[in-house]
Amino acid sequence: MNEKEFAELAAGAALHALSPEDDARFRGALAAHPEWRGIVEEDAETAASLAFALPVAPPDGIRASLLAQIAQTPQTPHGENSPTSSVPLAESSLAAPEILERRPQRRWSRAILALAACLAVLVGLGIGAVALSQQLNRPADVIALDEIRSADDAAQASIELESGGTATAYWSDSLGAAVLVTDGIAAPSDGETYELWFVRGETPVSAGVFTVDGGDATAALQGDMHAGDVIAVTVEQAGGSPSGQPTSDPVIVIPTA
Repeated sequence: MNEKEFAELAAGAALHALSPEDDARFRGALAAHPEWRGIVEEDAETAASLAFALPVAPPDGIRASLLAQIAQTPQTPHGENSPTSSVPLAESSLAAPEILERRPQRRWSRAILALAACLAVLVGLGIGAVALSQQLNRPADVIALDEIRSADDAAQASIELESGGTATAYWSDSLGAAVLVTDGIAAPSDGETYELWFVRGETPVSAGVFTVDGGDATAALQGDMHAGDVIAVTVEQAGGSPSGQPTSDPVIVIPTA
């Protein structure tokens, strides 16, 4: 284990977020490299300061959501001069050379502790814990929709449904992604489901199934969208078409070109 890997484990240990296997690796590495104890002490001090910032315990579920976000935090390769480095510009300019040499190895661990610090400040200030939990637990389909809307080439098109509702497709050619949002769509019958399709010329490509909740649905199409694809929806048996081809006429058809 190198010092960078150890620093990652040390950050997790400071937050009591290591699995039993990683905790064993952490303790074994520390025993083999006592010179790394300074890393452990520094992270422990940072974590302890977070505890004092929290006048009350965070609500149930916040910690789990935080750790899920931590698991998705990208690591910065050793030596990379990342613009998202957690080391402030002034600090990095004035730091001693030996500190500058070690800082890039610890950006991932600093990202963990910075994320925890944000949680401590928000809860400490009494800022909507429910809203924070909702933000951390946003469905993947909603995240995909936000990413498409933020794209420079974001586009959308809507149609009216026979039920009186609407269906709107959002897509981005540069992202190769699309999301369908329905309002007032009838739920499929028992044993049936809605299946999404990219229709590419004359070829339908399954893009997953989706469920309806109270007439509403937000569903990200699975797979890569190609420019000019038609977005369609058919009613299929539960689980989707077993043949990989539509078995009924589409109930939604939205061209993207």
